[in-house]
Amino acid sequence: MTENRIDSMVAGDQEGNLTDYSVASESLDSPQLITETEWMNEEWDQQLGYFNQIPELTATINAKATWTIGKGFKADPQTTFICDTIKGNGMDTFNTILENMIRTYYIGGDSYAEIIRDDKENLINLKPLNPGRIKIVANGQGMLDRYEDTYKGKITKFKPDKIFHLSRNRIGDQMHGVSVITSVINIILARNESIDDYRKVMHQFVKPQWKFKLKTDDPTEIAAYKAKMDAETATGNNIYEPFDVSESELLAIAPNATLNPLAWINAQGDYFYEAVGVPQIILGGSGEFTEASAKIAYLAFQQNIEEEQLFIEEQVGKQLGMAIELEFPASLENELLSDKKKDGAQNIDQSELNPQSENV
Repeated sequence: MTENRIDSMVAGDQEGNLTDYSVASESLDSPQLITETEWMNEEWDQQLGYFNQIPELTATINAKATWTIGKGFKADPQTTFICDTIKGNGMDTFNTILENMIRTYYIGGDSYAEIIRDDKENLINLKPLNPGRIKIVANGQGMLDRYEDTYKGKITKFKPDKIFHLSRNRIGDQMHGVSVITSVINIILARNESIDDYRKVMHQFVKPQWKFKLKTDDPTEIAAYKAKMDAETATGNNIYEPFDVSESELLAIAPNATLNPLAWINAQGDYFYEAVGVPQIILGGSGEFTEASAKIAYLAFQQNIEEEQLFIEEQVGKQLGMAIELEFPASLENELLSDKKKDGAQNIDQSELNPQSENV
């Protein structure tokens, strides 16, 4: 009889096969304080591909641009007259140009438009440019020196005051903005890989598949049987054959044989909208569980949009010399205050109803 010894067990080294998750370090694209420094978005084509092909990314970026412009701009009569004469490529308005530039800098981090003035330096037009061919050049002191349009290898130089440049979430002394796609790319890939995998599974098994065990190894008989069986199974007809010619087995996936990807896909979707900062209710979805949570999500989104509106207003003032005000589409602040009143006086923060009371 063989002797079994429990103390002969040897442990494996599974721990050594696991790699801890880590994030690669990055550095800023800062100007070199000796000579000129150039930067151009080499990833624009890839970023544009994500925007055009990933529906949730398209919807969220479009929502950010649309809500930031809101009801359009307000300004004094002279500024309004100037803005109304701006036509971009001939079919634009001042509002659509701003919306275009917001959409563009979410995709690539930066957006550019050529500033065109008349002989008296009056603004007469803004022409959006392709960010994939614009190069930013800083001088040895780290200051913006010029822009270069590199269309088809021909370089056209622009002084800084000839380009209206919006840069999203610039960090430190970095020369450019940051694309929203950079932070959500892994979520996008994980979610859409699952969707694509599940689509293949559904397509693969939408029609019954059979496994036949033929009691012959003759190639001619096998080929003839295959041709006849493929033709009949494609039509859905019943099949009749002599006893003991073959054995058939229906191929299918048992309900619990694979992981259900739907919960994973939905979770990644929720994570994506949270990371981008657009509640699903903004897009017509129902990601929030209650009316109260939906209102809080809406108010958080409102603060984000109003901050972005302030950024646009300041840049228009600084770069174009015009004072405008962007209107937010719709606010829920008054409705929330009304809800608090309905809840009773004991639940009302008096400072919210009368903000001036804090200064009394």
